[in-house]
Amino acid sequence: MCGICGEVNRNGSVRMAPLEAMSEALSPRGPDGFGLLAQGDVALAHRRLSILDLKATSQQPMVDSQLGLAIAFNGCIYNFRDFRQDLKAKGYTFFSEGDTEVILKAYHAWGADCVLRLKGMFAFAIWEMWTGRVVLARDRLGIKPLYLADVGSSLRFASTLPALLAGGGVDTAIDPVGLHHYMSFHSVVPAPRTILRGVRKLPPATLLTLEPDGQRSERQYWSVRMGGDTDTDDMGEEEWRETLIHCLLRAVERRTVSDVPVGVLLSGGLDSSLLVALLAQLGHEDIRTFSVGFEAVGGLKGDEFEYSDLMARTYGTDHTKIVISPERVLSALPGVIGAMSEPMMSHDCVGFYLLAEEVSRHVKVVQSGQGADETFAGYHWHEKMLTAADPLDDYARLYFDRDHAEMAHALSPDMISGDHSRIFVKDFFYRCGETSPINKTLQIDTEIMLVDDPVKRVDNMTMAFGLETRVPFLDHEMVELATRIPSELKVKSGGKHILKEAARRILPPEVVDRPKGYFPVPALKYIRGPYLDFARDVLNQQAARDRGIFRQDYVAGLLGDPEGSLTPKGHSKLWQVTVLEHWLQAHGV
Repeated sequence: MCGICGEVNRNGSVRMAPLEAMSEALSPRGPDGFGLLAQGDVALAHRRLSILDLKATSQQPMVDSQLGLAIAFNGCIYNFRDFRQDLKAKGYTFFSEGDTEVILKAYHAWGADCVLRLKGMFAFAIWEMWTGRVVLARDRLGIKPLYLADVGSSLRFASTLPALLAGGGVDTAIDPVGLHHYMSFHSVVPAPRTILRGVRKLPPATLLTLEPDGQRSERQYWSVRMGGDTDTDDMGEEEWRETLIHCLLRAVERRTVSDVPVGVLLSGGLDSSLLVALLAQLGHEDIRTFSVGFEAVGGLKGDEFEYSDLMARTYGTDHTKIVISPERVLSALPGVIGAMSEPMMSHDCVGFYLLAEEVSRHVKVVQSGQGADETFAGYHWHEKMLTAADPLDDYARLYFDRDHAEMAHALSPDMISGDHSRIFVKDFFYRCGETSPINKTLQIDTEIMLVDDPVKRVDNMTMAFGLETRVPFLDHEMVELATRIPSELKVKSGGKHILKEAARRILPPEVVDRPKGYFPVPALKYIRGPYLDFARDVLNQQAARDRGIFRQDYVAGLLGDPEGSLTPKGHSKLWQVTVLEHWLQAHGV
C-alpha cells in the first residue's frame, strides 16, 4: 500500500519539479521510502509503505532491466506467492520477495490481461521502456484510486486528486455535472468525473493504454451482473449459507498475507465481527482489534462499544477502545477534509480518520468490514426497492439528498443546467436491462456508490496515517458470489438476511440480531455551538462568496436552521456544503 504518481509527455521531456511536488503530497500514504524514475517522456514516482518484503529489493519504481519494464504500484496482491511459483515454472527468476515484481513478470508473460489473474487491490503504471508504451490499471472494485489530468501535452496521474493539484497547471474550474452529483448523489461523483473539470479518475476494472504515438485506448476487463447466473437456481438457503461462509473465510485468509502484524477495525457490527470470528477460526491468536466512539448529542448515541466489547471478550482479542471528545473532533476537521481526495459528506470520515491516527501507532495493516452492506443489501432503501413500482422515481426519492427542484434553490444559476443525477441513474438502470428493481439498485450500489463513498472514504482516511486497510467483503470472488445469491435472500428480515444466517453459527446472537448501526458522529448531524461556528466561518469566507457556487439565501437558511436541514438519510445538508467549500479552500481551488 503506497502512493504513486507519474507523467507521460509525448511532445517533450517530463519536468521534475511537478513530479516531485506530486510525490511530496503523497508522502502520508508512503512514509517508509521514496523513489523516482524519469527518462525522456515518461516519469514514475513512488511513496512506499513497507508491508511485504521489507528489504530494499522491493523499492519502487521497480525496474526489470532484463525485461525492459518498470512499474509504480499501489496495493497488495494476495495470491502473489502462488502466482510467483507459476511464473517460476515458466522460467522466470526473481530478485525480490514481494508482490511488485510478480506483477512485472506477469505483465511480461500475459500482457495487460495479467490483471485477470491478480487477486487483490491495486492501481499501477507499467512502462515498457523499450517501446515507450505505458499501461495504467485499477482493481476490479476500485479499492485503490487513480486520478488523471491532462496538463498541456502531458498526462499526469496520481493516487490522490490533491497530489495532481500540487503539480500545478490543472484546470480547477468546477464541473457542473460533478457538482450536481455531489449535491444529489450523497457526494458520490461517478467515474470518470470529479468535482473539478480538469481532473478525472480511472474507473474500476479498467486498463488505460498510452501508446508512443500519443494514441490512448481504454477498456473494462471485468464486470458483474446482479442475478445474472441461472446455474444456481436450484440452490437452497442452507447451501447458500455454507458457500458464503466458505468464500468469506477464504477472503479473510487471503488478507492475512503480510510481513507485519494485521489488526481489525472492530465496530461491533455484524460485518467486522465476522472478520474477527473467522480469523479466530483460521487459528490466528493475539488478534488486535480497535474500536472508536464519540460523545452523544441530542440523544444520538455516539458509540457501539457494547457490541465491540462483547466480541473482544468472546474471542479474547487484544482490544483497544478509543473514546473521542467533542473538542478532538472539532480540531480534527481541517485534517479530515484535507485528507479527502474528493469532498465527502459522510460523518464516518472523521471516525475513520481519528481511529486510523491511533491504530497506526500499533499496526500498519488492518482488515475492515466495508462493502457488506452494498453487496448483501444492508441499507434501508434495499427492502423498499424490492417491490418498487417505478425504480427510477423510488430510488431517487430514497437515495438522493436533493431533487432537481431544490438544486435550483441551492446553486447559483450558472452552476446548474440539466438534472444530471437523475439522468445518470436512468441511463444506468436502462443498461441493467430487464431485471428487478432491487437488482438494479444493488448493481448501482456495487458499481458506483460503493466505490466513491465507503471504499474511497476508508482509503483516504486510513492512508492519511499510512495505515493499509484490507476489505474481505470486496474480494472479487466474494462479490461474484453475492451477485448470484437471490435478492430475496439478501433483502428479507431487514437486510443482509443470508449473511446474518450464515453468521449465526459463529457469532453471539446479540451481535447477529442487533439493530443496524452506523459509524455515529453525533456532532456532525446536530451541528451546534463551535461546530456551527466552524461551518459559518467556512461559508462566510470571501473565497466562498467569490466562487459563487451556492445561492447566499440558501446558505443563510442552512446556517439559520442546521438541525432542520437533513437529507432523506438523516445527514446534515449544512455539513455537505461546508465540506465542499472547505475542501476547495484547503486545496487552493
